[in-house]
Amino acid sequence: MFALCLLPFARLFHGAWAETLGPNPAEALIRGTGDWALRGLCLALAVTPLRQWTGLVALARWRRMLGLFAFFYALLHFLAYAWLDKGLDPADILRDIAKRPFILVGSLALLLMLPLAATSVDRAIRALGARRWKQLHRAVYAVALLGLLHFFWMRSAKNNLGEVAVYAAILALLLGWRLLDAWRRHRAACSKP
Repeated sequence: MFALCLLPFARLFHGAWAETLGPNPAEALIRGTGDWALRGLCLALAVTPLRQWTGLVALARWRRMLGLFAFFYALLHFLAYAWLDKGLDPADILRDIAKRPFILVGSLALLLMLPLAATSVDRAIRALGARRWKQLHRAVYAVALLGLLHFFWMRSAKNNLGEVAVYAAILALLLGWRLLDAWRRHRAACSKP
């Protein structure tokens, strides 16, 4: 699974090295890493429903790695933007974040991912306690929605929303399933004497 998650990075790295990313390699790197960040979030969110639908309990062990790879690609996405688009000029980056809502939303999603990535080690789970850790990691839903909004605003400027609709449908299905599952568990708990 680790090697599979690294394949997109290897492909992008090779494309940049071999100069095969097309006429605008900076845009290809920024878009490619952003796409994989969103895909990683979708995959991480899909682990629990797939585990419950299939009965394959072993799937749960991949959720943390998928989430960390989503963070890895989101961080690469931001770094590619900051370096290739803004020349690592902090003032220019901050002006751009304040001026362009889709960059603000994407930056907020990345900031929300930082504590999730930082607390994805067993020691942090023990230190926070399982309940507080789970509450903190529910922020992944907000991250996914902010990531989708970032993608929507970026694509709507070019009137290219087909891919956005696919991600929106996937996230709606995954988040809808979570809400339904929480409602079922709440109902079952309320019906116990």
